[in-house]
Amino acid sequence: MARILLNDLRKTYDGQEVIHGITMDIADGEFVVIVGPSGCGKSTLLRMVAGLEGISSGTIEIGGKVVNALEPRDRNIAMVFQNYALYPHMSVRENMIYGLKIAKMPKAEIEERLLRAAKMLELEPYLDRKPRALSGGQRQRVAMGRALVRDPAAFLLDEPLSNLDAKLRLQMRLQIKEMHLRTGQTTLYVTHDQVEAMTLADRLIVMNAGIADQIGTPLEVYERPATEFVAGFIGSPAMNILTVTVSEGAAILPGNRRLPLPGLPGAGEFRLGLRPEDLRVTESTEGAIPVELRSVERLGADAFGYGLIESTDVPMTVRLPGNSAAKRGDRLGVLPEHGRLHLFSVATGKRV
Repeated sequence: MARILLNDLRKTYDGQEVIHGITMDIADGEFVVIVGPSGCGKSTLLRMVAGLEGISSGTIEIGGKVVNALEPRDRNIAMVFQNYALYPHMSVRENMIYGLKIAKMPKAEIEERLLRAAKMLELEPYLDRKPRALSGGQRQRVAMGRALVRDPAAFLLDEPLSNLDAKLRLQMRLQIKEMHLRTGQTTLYVTHDQVEAMTLADRLIVMNAGIADQIGTPLEVYERPATEFVAGFIGSPAMNILTVTVSEGAAILPGNRRLPLPGLPGAGEFRLGLRPEDLRVTESTEGAIPVELRSVERLGADAFGYGLIESTDVPMTVRLPGNSAAKRGDRLGVLPEHGRLHLFSVATGKRV
């Protein structure tokens, strides 16, 4: 296990900076998830830590040692890739211990590590099978087992579940979390899936175009997003974000409707964020945000209504009870729960 320090880490390609000064102190044993949309720089950042990408400036420390100039094999890390990268002609056993044999580790220790990892990942019945005889989830566990037997200072995982179906992703999420709780290994995990991010992480790095827009616990990022980008990216369905004018304690909504809301700042134009789950349906549209439903998505215990603010083309999503009779064409009045407003600067996108 090891503490990882990233200090003003930057990466430039052909004169264009793509990673903009990432700084973070990752505690020994912490599980940190780097999350963001495609092209935001999350995999590049992970590969810089791994030594697979050079850095343009800044420093990386692993276990108290600056590793900028070290090759990946000398950084005492183990990486699990999206495509598993298993040797097809080798058995599960051979795949998992290959690196240990190359390192000329004693046979007895190799066998001990293999059996310990196989038991933890429930791979004992499959040790003599070839990868082609395994399911996607089993192959992913083998890839994780190959990393686990090395007993590295840190695990680096690059979208390891993206090739699996929804049910397998859930099962593997639980196994990854269980493995981390058992081993206490420092872990950096890259994903674009916010559900993975929220359920696995001790802390998140939310990436936006090479910038760490926010670093915090899942609850901090959800409850107090630092920027409009974070607010729109974290949460499912996505947060409703409207441009409003604040005047005399009220927000002037799209459609020129005046809505008194407690806790608003002084006058000016802002971006107002309202999560669908923080909206309650009122008996009338008077004194509320009027929404005309276009569709209702029923998920069992919950339902989500998707519509437009009346007389505008501004979309609005609201969570409804699973047994709601709401349907396309209905008019709803909705209001935010007390204290559940998010305001962002129009100029900077930062939280007000």
